[in-house]
Amino acid sequence: MGKKRVCVAMSGGVDSSVSAVLLKKQGYDVIGAFIVNWSDTKNLKGECAWKEERRDAMRVAAKLDIPLYTFNFEKEYRKWVVEHMFQEYKNGRTPNPDILCNKFIKFGLFVRAAKKLKADFIATGHYARVKKQGKSFHLLKGRDKNKDQSYFLYTLDRKVLSKTLFPVGCMLKSEVRAHAEKNNLSVLKKPESMGVCFIGKINLEDFLKQKIKPRAGDIVTVQGERIGRHNGIFYYTVGQRHGFGIKGGGAYYVAKKDVKTNQLIVALDKNNPALYEKQIFVKNPHWINKIKLPISCQAKIRHRQPDQACRIASSEKKGQISVVFTKPQWAVAPGQSVVFYKGDQVLGGGVIESVIARP
Repeated sequence: MGKKRVCVAMSGGVDSSVSAVLLKKQGYDVIGAFIVNWSDTKNLKGECAWKEERRDAMRVAAKLDIPLYTFNFEKEYRKWVVEHMFQEYKNGRTPNPDILCNKFIKFGLFVRAAKKLKADFIATGHYARVKKQGKSFHLLKGRDKNKDQSYFLYTLDRKVLSKTLFPVGCMLKSEVRAHAEKNNLSVLKKPESMGVCFIGKINLEDFLKQKIKPRAGDIVTVQGERIGRHNGIFYYTVGQRHGFGIKGGGAYYVAKKDVKTNQLIVALDKNNPALYEKQIFVKNPHWINKIKLPISCQAKIRHRQPDQACRIASSEKKGQISVVFTKPQWAVAPGQSVVFYKGDQVLGGGVIESVIARP
């Protein structure tokens, strides 16, 4: 039997480059793939240096003597990720495009494209792990807790996990850098990539204004006092700290965005009860393996948040679950994702539909 073929998503960064190195040393038949999902065209501008990133990926592929294919998924990314992002912001919600990108692009289209290249597995540079237990496959947090990216991967299913490798998931970032240095990779000192998946660093308000026209409304305190005007609630996020140009007024925190009244409700104190929520509702949650409710577990409502104790139960609404936290959570934003854990294992997650305020 010949070598197992693995197609590595090579972004031009350190993590995916070291992933390719490790897999080749492990004896796999490694091929690389660079994914193009965004360019500054078609009337939407964003800072995207994909050509430079591709050159970096090509240099690494050449050093490793592996082929590098280029997949262009810009049309699909625009439809399934960017358009959804605009619509969610327009509805006053705060989406997470990176999670959608993983669901539809990296672990959707990319998996199918790799299969056409006769790949047995796909691999990425994510800091996460896959564990096989019997016939089941489980998604685990990455060993490096500061780099763990399992939060962004909760939409994966068992079938995809069975064909996915995360070579750096069991490593610390320092160890990855050391591997890059040992193998004299040209991307060794490359900084971390930041910003929206595949688009890069952007000024979010400027980006949104390309599709969502400003709509002025009142800024109101949680006590009901009108203190100013905003140019569109879409451009703000729950928990965001902002001065709103109010002289001598200090910095306020966005507590709520009321789409119906077009009001932005703010609190002067970060610890104001209006910024905390005890219970949230999640519509159509995704479970990696079967889960029997109710269940007590841990959850995150944002990527770098420490695990929070909670209890999940069925809701009165069909297809919806209720999540009650042991401690009230700060700045819960509808549209963001909540991800559930049992220790290091990812159970699943879903998009926050609505909240019930702290009593």
